[in-house]
Amino acid sequence: MGLLTFSLNVTLDGCVDHEEGIADDETHAFFTRLMDERGAMLWGRITYEMMESFWPAVARGEVEAAPAVREWAVKLDAKPKFVVSSTRTDFPWANSHNIGSDLRTSVQKLKDATPAGVLLGSGKLAAELDRLDLIDEYQLLVHPRIAGHGPTLYQSGLHRARRLELVSAKPLRSGAVAMHYRRER
Repeated sequence: MGLLTFSLNVTLDGCVDHEEGIADDETHAFFTRLMDERGAMLWGRITYEMMESFWPAVARGEVEAAPAVREWAVKLDAKPKFVVSSTRTDFPWANSHNIGSDLRTSVQKLKDATPAGVLLGSGKLAAELDRLDLIDEYQLLVHPRIAGHGPTLYQSGLHRARRLELVSAKPLRSGAVAMHYRRER
């Protein structure tokens, strides 16, 4: 069984707005490595649509991009992508699949079928999967910024606190810190 790893950019005040993080070669290399190490991606519909509106064009060379960014896009295009959505059924981006309506069962089956693990990249979906005790690891890139706005990580709350064990913390040149935590069970 593979692990479900939640990974996202977050500011010091918990903002997960994708425009608030530092997007440089080192950041892209960090997320490319995470993606390379996992067998599949998992997103909610909103994150999928945001990604779908940009990254396939970068992968096809229709958008000018730095080499690290293009590398990310090409690998993302090839990676199996699973989407949680109750409103959308058509996912034309390469290797995209809708996940079943029973979230607990569907995500557990995906973990079981993906020995290399699944990389979760949606904040809202992470809160729901955390409520279901399905997230095994957290690899957050904490940026040295205070956004002063939302959306924020876990803004809808959890029914109880999570105890985490620090696996590693690695500072990046930008001042961001790659934090890797594992759930204490």
